[in-house]
Amino acid sequence: MHRAPRDTEPMKKIEAIIKPFKLDEVKDALHEIGLQGLTVVEAKGFGRQKGHTELYRGAEYVVDFLPKVKIEVICSDDLAERAVEAITAAARTGRIGDGKIFITDVQDVVRIRTGERGEEAV
Repeated sequence: MHRAPRDTEPMKKIEAIIKPFKLDEVKDALHEIGLQGLTVVEAKGFGRQKGHTELYRGAEYVVDFLPKVKIEVICSDDLAERAVEAITAAARTGRIGDGKIFITDVQDVVRIRTGERGEEAV
């Protein structure tokens, strides 16, 4: 059954693609600003860096999909910029392949267990 979204406070979804070894630092930085819940997905991908060449048993081959981690966080609009700054500071190495952050609007959130909606469900 489709329900129209209720009047809820504006929320953002922040998706960050980062280097895997930066995950703990990013998680700690988000916790420090008050964000507790996040989703982490192991991913593979490449951007401008286009992978790299490796030598294996005498044969050269291109590794074009590099290991990455995707973090997803839902937060209130007023916390979004601080979350982006925290992720950026914690994930940055200054080298190619540090990743990207995507920010989108979220219409509504529903907690499956209780049926709570909006920010209470986050």
